[in-house]
Amino acid sequence: MTTTTAAATATAATAATAPRSASETRSSAELIHAEGPVLAHNYHPLPVVVARAEGSWVQDVEGRRYLDMLAGYSALNFGHRHPVLVEAAHRQLDEVTLTSRAFHSDRLAGFAERLAELTGLDMVLPMNTGAEAVESAVKVARKWAYEVKGVAPDRATIVVADGNFHGRTTTIVSFSTDETARGGFGPFTPGFRVVPYNDLAALEAAVDETTAAVLIEPIQGEAGVVIPDEGYLTGVRELTRRAGCLFIADEIQSGLGRTGRTLAVDHEAVVPDVLLLGKALGGGIVPVSAVVARREVLSVLRPGEHGSTFGGNPLSAAVGSAVLDLLATGEFQRRAAELGEVLDGGLAALVGSGVTAYRSRGLWAGVDIDPALGTGRQISERLLAAGVLVKDTHGSTIRLAPPLTITEDELRFALEALKGVLS
Repeated sequence: MTTTTAAATATAATAATAPRSASETRSSAELIHAEGPVLAHNYHPLPVVVARAEGSWVQDVEGRRYLDMLAGYSALNFGHRHPVLVEAAHRQLDEVTLTSRAFHSDRLAGFAERLAELTGLDMVLPMNTGAEAVESAVKVARKWAYEVKGVAPDRATIVVADGNFHGRTTTIVSFSTDETARGGFGPFTPGFRVVPYNDLAALEAAVDETTAAVLIEPIQGEAGVVIPDEGYLTGVRELTRRAGCLFIADEIQSGLGRTGRTLAVDHEAVVPDVLLLGKALGGGIVPVSAVVARREVLSVLRPGEHGSTFGGNPLSAAVGSAVLDLLATGEFQRRAAELGEVLDGGLAALVGSGVTAYRSRGLWAGVDIDPALGTGRQISERLLAAGVLVKDTHGSTIRLAPPLTITEDELRFALEALKGVLS
């Protein structure tokens, strides 16, 4: 049902009447305070305690409602508790949830078939988290380099881009250029070369006979939704093909409808050798990730060389299959493209009025705020007070990534809230 802008404003500003659970009587402030002594301080969340959620909206323990314009960094592309996905999870909970890969399950083949068909690739390696998918791709690329390309043992290199974000494991932070991610976590894993993003000449200079793969994000999310020049992805594809190395596209944030296409590489009709997916693949219900690749690449793995107890479990496969069925209709890709024009137009109108620059594709945007008006964190807190949830990154930049189920009126409500806090 469409929510009007006026109704959305009123809903965000007033408390819901639904009673709180009898088992939970602590306030938001009390719960935030209680986390301090018992949780590792590896996050700095906004001061909101979510207790319920549906569609594009979340509700805190006091009943206040907020429009979710972050969508779990694209993990909630289909909104909170999408009925089709919740039904798939409930149905599978009544059957079997976990077997481990020691046995076959009746859900895994169908999930892999759907994912291969959607991406135009051949084979699937199911995992759980995005970082696991990246780590798996690094292992596969190195093994492929030794067994297929003929690189000397322990000499394989992988070329990555400055400003990248692929996860936070020790190997992945080894090739991060973010000192917050790296500081204090060495010694680092060797075998990576870092080049400037969106620079084909630098990339070509870094590739040699030892190069197993080029690993890049088609759009850099954590860096502030940095979109490369048109032709860059095509150039990467051509360069890696000439050099005889793999093109690994990390679409963990950018994939599965976010940019108005199924994949961000689809904007240039590029097919990588290896595709990394996660976040939205689990429908916001369970963690699901996957390495999807050409048969020649994933065939280098043999029993016992790589695995995951929960990877490809029946519950994940059932929810993932339901996600792929939603994407197969094309509805969510179309919505992201059409509403992306609304988002782009709304942000363009704010340039010079508190916004210094922005980058957007589909329902995804990085917005640079005039530092004189505050940091990205401060702007996020002001939007929170206005009933809209966003997240900052790198100084005065905020990221917008609403569910693909958001209505035009809800999107305009968010844009009006941003205009309000900037003025």
